Amino acid sequence: MEILLLIAVMLATAKLMGYLFERIGQPVVLGQIFGGLLIGIFFDTNPVISQFANLGVLLLLFIAGLESELEEFRRVGKQSVFVAGFGVLVAFLFGFGVAYFFAPFHEAVLYGAMMTPTSVSITVKVLMELRKLNTREGTTILAAAVVDDVLGILVLTIAISMIKGGSVNYSSLAEVIISVSLLLFFFIYFGPGMADRVFRYVSKIDLPESETAFALVFLIVFAFLAEHLNLASILGAYLTGLALGQIPKKKAIMDHMNVLGYSLFIPLFFVEVGMRIELSYILHAGSFAVLYTLAAIVSKVIGCGLGARLSGFDWRSSLNIGVGMIPRMGVELAMLAVAIASGIIGSDALTVAILMVFTTTIITPPLLKWLYSR
Repeated sequence: MEILLLIAVMLATAKLMGYLFERIGQPVVLGQIFGGLLIGIFFDTNPVISQFANLGVLLLLFIAGLESELEEFRRVGKQSVFVAGFGVLVAFLFGFGVAYFFAPFHEAVLYGAMMTPTSVSITVKVLMELRKLNTREGTTILAAAVVDDVLGILVLTIAISMIKGGSVNYSSLAEVIISVSLLLFFFIYFGPGMADRVFRYVSKIDLPESETAFALVFLIVFAFLAEHLNLASILGAYLTGLALGQIPKKKAIMDHMNVLGYSLFIPLFFVEVGMRIELSYILHAGSFAVLYTLAAIVSKVIGCGLGARLSGFDWRSSLNIGVGMIPRMGVELAMLAVAIASGIIGSDALTVAILMVFTTTIITPPLLKWLYSR
């Protein structure tokens, strides 16, 4: 019963703080994260709420996929590779360069790898609020984030392989590349057709919300499959939404998923993000943590912005894309957990990672809103 009461408090806080921040001209998601920060002073999260929150981020990326146009996604493929590629390269160099003066060489390599991925769940929510998600810039950010996470996983695989064994584990590297290629190929070229045929049969099941239920089934199954292939579960969620977003049942599925997501799971996710932020870690962060965080911000703006400019965007759009790729959240902490479990980096790295996650999460929404309101 205590968990249910905590969920009620989290939901009320999410809506009230979101409304308050909207009234003062700030993104709703920022208010929800700050609300979680306040709740986290008095209450701790727990595995049950974490699972609710996990479903929230999956639903958020699933809805983003539903709102994306596949043709636009294909059209920005080249640009997204440029954005992600330059973003990962510059972020790794910045992260390694800063850490090299504070940590041993092998730890500096891991700090560089930890800086490479992007977590766009915050950016997606802000772009949805601004009605900029289904634009060339928004689609490029989403597509680049997919490539970005894949490249980040590859960088981590190479780094850990080199540090533990003295050489690269090419079989693991090849496995990740093949898994991603097959998953993208399947969803982009066969996903919409198969989804259309399946939901023609599903619509014949004369029970309430059958289509919504099966959309959830596919979302969870493919998120699990992506994770089983050592990829991010949000990649499976987004691609599932992208496939279902091309079928005639798209509007009905989207309407029901919006109600389900925004009434319960998505607000819980952003509040839990705030609850997970330890103020004590932030207050005791040293000069290395501060420099590393600044490098994390600047590297994505420069790297992704340069990639966008070289792929044909003007300077203003390139800046928007660079800022949209700033946030870090889940993948980085997962990478850190892998490194700590491997015994090749100390737990003191947690302070550095949390400060980076906190700062990049907090500054991105107001920056994006300011850029798009100019």
